[in-house]
Amino acid sequence: MKRLILAVLLIVGGISGAEASGLRPVPDGNRNVEQPKVPGASVRRTRAGSTTFDNKYDKIRDLLAKDRALVGKIKATAADYRIDPIHMIGAIVGEHTYNVDAYDRLQSYYIKAAAYAGNRFRFGYEDESVAEFVARPQFDRCDDKKDSYRLWTCREAVWDKEFRNRTVGGRAFPNNRFSAVFFQPFYAGQTFGLGQVNPLTALMLSDMVAKASGYSKLDENNAAEVYEAIMDPDKSLAYMAASIRKSIDDYASIAGVDISTNPGITSTLYNTGGSDQRAAALRARGGFPEENYYGWLVNDKLAELKSLL
Repeated sequence: MKRLILAVLLIVGGISGAEASGLRPVPDGNRNVEQPKVPGASVRRTRAGSTTFDNKYDKIRDLLAKDRALVGKIKATAADYRIDPIHMIGAIVGEHTYNVDAYDRLQSYYIKAAAYAGNRFRFGYEDESVAEFVARPQFDRCDDKKDSYRLWTCREAVWDKEFRNRTVGGRAFPNNRFSAVFFQPFYAGQTFGLGQVNPLTALMLSDMVAKASGYSKLDENNAAEVYEAIMDPDKSLAYMAASIRKSIDDYASIAGVDISTNPGITSTLYNTGGSDQRAAALRARGGFPEENYYGWLVNDKLAELKSLL
């Protein structure tokens, strides 16, 4: 009965879901009048490909416009994670505008994924696998974290505090991210597929994806399986959606802010990661989150991107 009364009040009074739940809804659009500066690495990658950001944007937009089956999969996956599909469209467009160039056909993503299937490689650093590494006593504090996100977030924090840029047991460790040191056996900075998902991010989201999409939980000892999950378009869409759902939930529970209607903000967080830390920082300083260069483009092109759906 209480739910029915609340629903009636929402309809009659015009109260938004965010207001009813006590969340502060983020205003539509961009907070920045002009686009924030694009990082130099993105500029250099684009120049090296003899193209421009405008050309890359047009290419991924056209791929989405032509491939109605892909858009249908995006819509279905978004529904599984209770998000508006425009958030997934925004993340795909941002990744392929600023980080990689899009293939001309969706089938090319499947072919690329198949090329890695069955390959023998592992996650590790030098002669130590990541499974051996996280068995060190410094990681004992993470043993009670049963959820994959909390477990790998804890392990990442231990890496930053205890190992990054330090010498431990006679071994010097690099001053670099956990994901770059242990989870990218080909070269640092490598992400794959439609969503450009990082292998460590996939491991973090494994439990959520298994519950919502029914895919098998990922195992750090099976690197090929992790790469299949992030490169296969059907599976990678689930990890994209899970990442966006996590960002929305973090900002609601930690900062009391509803970002679910601003694709520029969710795209920014998809690009930067760390939604829980960023939500905590927002709670401390107040105000609303701001979009970065990547999210700014999504909001600036929002009407055109919505037309793809």
